[in-house]
Amino acid sequence: MHNRLEHLQQWMKEEGIDVAFFNSTENVFYLTAFHTDPHERLMGLFVFQDQEPLFVVPGMEKGQVVDTGWPYEVLGYADHEDPWELIQNTLKQRKVQEIHAVAFEQDVLTFQRSEALQGLFPTAKPTSVEDKLNRMRVVKDQEEIAIMEKAAEMADYGVKVGVQSLQEGITEMEVLATIEYELKKKGIREMSFSTMVLFGEKAGHPHGNPGDRELKPGDFVLFDLGVVLDGYTSDITRTVVYKEVNEAQKELYNTVLKAQMASLQASIPGARIGDLDQIARDIITQAGYGDKFPHRIGHGLGINVHEFPSMSHLNDDTLETGMTYTIEPGIYDPAVGGVRIEDDVLITEEGHRTLTKYPKELQIID
Repeated sequence: MHNRLEHLQQWMKEEGIDVAFFNSTENVFYLTAFHTDPHERLMGLFVFQDQEPLFVVPGMEKGQVVDTGWPYEVLGYADHEDPWELIQNTLKQRKVQEIHAVAFEQDVLTFQRSEALQGLFPTAKPTSVEDKLNRMRVVKDQEEIAIMEKAAEMADYGVKVGVQSLQEGITEMEVLATIEYELKKKGIREMSFSTMVLFGEKAGHPHGNPGDRELKPGDFVLFDLGVVLDGYTSDITRTVVYKEVNEAQKELYNTVLKAQMASLQASIPGARIGDLDQIARDIITQAGYGDKFPHRIGHGLGINVHEFPSMSHLNDDTLETGMTYTIEPGIYDPAVGGVRIEDDVLITEEGHRTLTKYPKELQIID
């Protein structure tokens, strides 16, 4: 935490930025180690170039912030108080003056809060801090990697539970409920996103909605799920077939698997990110399914389940040791069903390591 703040302050000095303001749950967590959802209430972190940070939180959260070991000032406020007025008074007490440039998260700061921030620093030039935090967060340290490995293990477990629960006549929602119940028994309080369990033709929609569709022989079953563990996420997709499989399903599945494995093989330090997408896309296109692969190959993974970088064929950035992201090609054909295979990937000095381990070979579940 201290190193991250020092790194940020050094960047601020180089860029001539006097103060940076953060109010996204994710970036505040990254910089403070405190994770909570303040709902509509303001939670914000002010980082100054030459002063200690100021952490503003709802009063009911102040004790929890202190418990995390946050060593700097915490300004708590009650629901009947105006936090911006308290912030202004605190800045005056600190003698914060001559603010020429202020950086903030332009993608997440609301219009109302941007006006309040401007009221604190009326003559300051506004600038974005998003790219800097993205660049900081994209390379994970060993503590982050260890947490993400455990989160991936829980994702593997979720798929295992889902596969074991399959039986003729069961509904998508019943399987989904079983997965989340068993994960909660393991201590998982939150999923990374809305869990997907899709049967048959519904697996032919990349972001389908689970419902009361009952399982029958010959159905593809697509699982897409992840967990939040100690502030970090996982994300896995596996597709199996129930009881019987036809040649069209085998061809579709094996094409996706071939594409995924080729993209993984190309995951090495220094590789162009866009090439990972293009490699998989070329394989799927050559097999005749190019128009049935409508999304990018993956996305960055960490505190957010979708974060920087975008693993698109247009991305000219290169892979670095410590980066984590997903590789998840898919083919979607409602006439046959859909297949997606997704792993969480860590770039290492030697190449890469998949954090998710659940088997990828085509499984026919009896």
